[in-house]
Amino acid sequence: MKLASDTYKTLSKPSEEILFKEKKSKFFGYAFPIQSEDEVKPLLEEIKKKHHTAGHVCYAWQLGIKTLNYRANDDGEPNNSAGMPIYGQIQSFEVTNVLVAVARIFGGTKLGVGGLISAYRTGAQMALESSTIIKKIIQVEFELFFEYADIDKVMRIIKQEQLSIVSQKMELDCTIVISVRKNDEEKINGIFSELHTIKIKLIS
Repeated sequence: MKLASDTYKTLSKPSEEILFKEKKSKFFGYAFPIQSEDEVKPLLEEIKKKHHTAGHVCYAWQLGIKTLNYRANDDGEPNNSAGMPIYGQIQSFEVTNVLVAVARIFGGTKLGVGGLISAYRTGAQMALESSTIIKKIIQVEFELFFEYADIDKVMRIIKQEQLSIVSQKMELDCTIVISVRKNDEEKINGIFSELHTIKIKLIS
């Protein structure tokens, strides 16, 4: 099913820890919702602290909605044998603003590059499967400026269009910040722009 152009998928909360075993090696998988790259390092350090015998904590993250920013890290495993297979699962599940990490505890038998790719991919897949994936709507904010005499007119439109009020300042000159679904941006801008006593400005 194709998502509407102003929605995206992300995680509602961190996943449960999952465990995948391959030839006595243990792969512990995790998925986290994140809002910035600054959150990545502390989360990885928590995993390393929990699994202090893990030789590798490989990961991938993706941030952004229209413009995507991502990174994949093999943490000492052979090139592209861990980070990219994990990132491939982020793409497969079509989620963003997410970090997926897999910690490996070596079991004594080498898996080879193909085995590693498969194991890290499976660990990432299981972590995302155990996550609660939610759909979010992209919102934009408008600032409305008007005189108090127009308050009823403004409030009527806000109610009719079922818009959310972010903040308001009611004096002789009033200011209201409203939140609007991205797909409705032009429509709402047009409605308020037609009322010449009301100024509307896109702020985000």
